[in-house]
Amino acid sequence: MKNIDKKSLENAYRLFETGDLETIEIGTVKGLQQIHKYLFNELYDFAGQIRTKNISKGGFRFANALYLNEILVKIEQLPENSFEEIITKYVEMNIAHPFMEGNGRTMRIWLDMLLKTKLKKVVNWQFVSKELYLQAMERSPINDLELKTLLMANLTDDINNREIIFKGIEQSYYYEGYEREL
Repeated sequence: MKNIDKKSLENAYRLFETGDLETIEIGTVKGLQQIHKYLFNELYDFAGQIRTKNISKGGFRFANALYLNEILVKIEQLPENSFEEIITKYVEMNIAHPFMEGNGRTMRIWLDMLLKTKLKKVVNWQFVSKELYLQAMERSPINDLELKTLLMANLTDDINNREIIFKGIEQSYYYEGYEREL
């Protein structure tokens, strides 16, 4: 694992360990920016800042930077009263991909905060297959049922279990291509 990734992983652990997570807004763009800044503050000069350049991954173009701020306002206004609504909001935020780097790791923490607050549940990420998750995310802009089914099957109400939270953080880095060294 590169130094930059180790540092952001340490920051993710610290976010939970210190209770700083409790100071972050739930389900808002500002909250997402707060998480991103916390994870990547010493690593990227753009930490916590909405991107101003267009980006793509694997042939998929994320939301156009020219319209990104307006898009984020609309996403923030999406309802979040049920599991289905929360995942829809998560998918839309992923399509927006508001940061130059670190979107996935930031958004999975953001998603769990939403689920924890609204439904008293979190995803037990350690049991979510990397391959199935990435395939479901890739198809989610067209149909998010696969993602909803995958994540629903791995929900837990053990929302304060340190091991579940930390294994989830490790899994999040594994999804992004970082090897498990911990």
